[in-house]
Amino acid sequence: MYIGIDLGTTNIKAAAYDEGLKLIGRASMPVEYVREKGFIELDAEEYFDKLLSLLRGLIRGRDIREIALTGQAETLICLDTEGRPLMNAISWMDERSAKFCSRLQSLFSQDEIEAVTGQLSVLPTWPATKILWLKSERPDIFQKTDKFILLKDYIVYRLTGVMAADMSIATFTLYFDIYKKRYWPEMLSELGISEKRLPKLAEPCTEAGQLLGTVAERLGVSKKARVSIGTLDHFAGMIGTGNIAPGSVTLSTGTVMALAVMAGGSEAGRRGIAMHYGFIPDTYAMLPVAESGGASLEWFKNACMPGSSYAEIDKIVSERAENDIIFLPYVVGTNAPEYDDKATGVFWGLRQEHDSYDMAGAIMEGVSMLLRKHCEMIRAGGAELSSIIATGGGAKSRLWCQLQANATGLRVRVPEESEAATLGAAMIAAACDGAFADLAEAAAKVRFKEEFIPRASELAGRKYRRFCELYSLSLRLRGE
Repeated sequence: MYIGIDLGTTNIKAAAYDEGLKLIGRASMPVEYVREKGFIELDAEEYFDKLLSLLRGLIRGRDIREIALTGQAETLICLDTEGRPLMNAISWMDERSAKFCSRLQSLFSQDEIEAVTGQLSVLPTWPATKILWLKSERPDIFQKTDKFILLKDYIVYRLTGVMAADMSIATFTLYFDIYKKRYWPEMLSELGISEKRLPKLAEPCTEAGQLLGTVAERLGVSKKARVSIGTLDHFAGMIGTGNIAPGSVTLSTGTVMALAVMAGGSEAGRRGIAMHYGFIPDTYAMLPVAESGGASLEWFKNACMPGSSYAEIDKIVSERAENDIIFLPYVVGTNAPEYDDKATGVFWGLRQEHDSYDMAGAIMEGVSMLLRKHCEMIRAGGAELSSIIATGGGAKSRLWCQLQANATGLRVRVPEESEAATLGAAMIAAACDGAFADLAEAAAKVRFKEEFIPRASELAGRKYRRFCELYSLSLRLRGE
C-alpha cells in the first residue's frame, strides 16, 4: 500500500492506494492555528502528533511500502541544535514581515530577483522576509536557531531523521537560485545566515529514507517502510491529473483560481509570469493565480442569492440562451496577468429583463475569460497548450467546464479522482518504490470521466474583446 499525504493549509489529508493506484481509504483533519496579535502560527510538534494519529487510523495495520508528502510551501519553523522547534511555526499566511519587503526591494532589483528566484515580487509570505523579522524582532530566537526549515521538510525530518530541503518547495523562499540549484549567497548574506543554517537541497520526488523505528512503532507498521520527500501541492496535483509534460494546464477553480503548467525551458516564463523549480529534475513550472476565481461567484451567491444552491444556479443558467452581460471578476483585485490590486468587479450590459441567474452566469463566463487571459499569457511565455484538466469545486459544474472550453478554445477534461494532490503523492511513492518505471508510467493510470469540446461563437469572441476593453477603460477612469 502507498500513502499520499497532503499537508494543506485548511486540512491535513491522507489517502491510501494499492499498487495499481486504486483508492483504499482516505482521512482528513483540520489544521488548528494560534492567532494572536495579528500573527498566524501553528504548533509544529502538535501538528506532527496529529498527523501520526490520522495515519494510524488510516493504515490500521496494513502493510505500507512507501509514503510520499505534498503540501503548502512557505510555513517556516526554527529548530535548535537538537532539532526541536524553538517557537510556533510561522504560517505562510502570516504577514508580520510586510515592512521588510521594501528593505529587500531596496537591496535587490526586480530584474535580479526574477533572474535568480523566478519571482516577480517580494511578498511577506516568503521565508526570507520572515527570517529578517526574526532577526529584528526576536533576536533571541534568531541566534538560537540552528536550522530554518519549511513545514513539509520538517515533517519528512520527523518521519525519517533526514533533514533535506525539497527544491520544489525551496523555490518559494526567495533565497533559492532555481537556475543554479543552490542557495542564493547574496540573499543569505543580507539575511545574516549561512548555508549551514539551512537543510541540504534535494531533488523533489526522491527518497529521504526509512521510517524511524519510533515512528513505525507508533504507526503500527514495519520500519522498512520508506518515505519520499514528494513535492509541492500544486505539482502533486499536476502529477495526480497526469500532467507531467508541457502542453496541458491543471486548473483548480476554488475560491482562488490556480493554474499549473510545465514550462518549455528555463527561459519560458521570463515574460511577466513567475517561474518555479519543477517536480522533475531541471524542469520549471508556471503557477499563475487569480484570487478573483470562485471567490466572485461565492460573493455573489452569498450577497444576492442566499437561498439558491450552486446546482440550482447551474441548472437554470444552462437552460438559458446567451446574453450580452459581461462581468469583470476582480472583486479582490487581480494577480497575473495585470498585478492590479486596485482592480474592481464590474457588471456591464445589464437591462431590466435580466435577473440574478443571468448575472451568475455572467460571473462564470467572466472568470472563464480571465482564464483565457492567463492561457494567452502562458503561451506568450513560450509554452504550448492543448488542453485543460479541471479540478476543484469548479470542476463539479458541467456548465462552467463548458464555458472554460468555449472561452479558451481548449478541450477541458475532468479526472475521475477529485483529490489530485494525494493521488499525485501516492504516484510518487509508487514510482519511488519501483511499482512504476517512472512518473510517466504512473501518470498513464490517470482516467478521465468527462471531456468538454470548445464551441466557438461570434458572440463569445465579441464579448471577450469587450471584456479586455472594459478593463483598459477602468484603468483610464482611474487615471492610470
